[in-house]
Amino acid sequence: MTNPLSGSAIEGMDPVSYFTEDEPLVGTPKFEYEWQGVSWFFASEANKRVFMASPESYAPQFGGYGLAGVARGYLSKGNPRIYVIHNQRLYLFYSPGNREAFLLEKAAMLNYAVQNWAGLKVRLARR
Repeated sequence: MTNPLSGSAIEGMDPVSYFTEDEPLVGTPKFEYEWQGVSWFFASEANKRVFMASPESYAPQFGGYGLAGVARGYLSKGNPRIYVIHNQRLYLFYSPGNREAFLLEKAAMLNYAVQNWAGLKVRLARR
């Protein structure tokens, strides 16, 4: 998900910091990197370099859309402040309730999301 005002991914949050800090950090345009046509902001040059080496490892899954929505077959905004790191991947959620539902049924929800994501990506490409 791209912030429509700033054009930045995940509302300017530093994607690497989700994995290295207790709470994610806000990135800055000073440490900007463009990947997949979107600006990603980082809290430090070191985090930017880590991301550049393996962006797929740090970017939120399902394009930053809410995991629960994708599992149900639709796109919902992923909130960068409502997230889970699971199996070394970052997942965003629309609401705390969606995150709680995921924590109760991780395997099933991920399975549905993976099945639905291909079709949802095709719809996104047509926009």
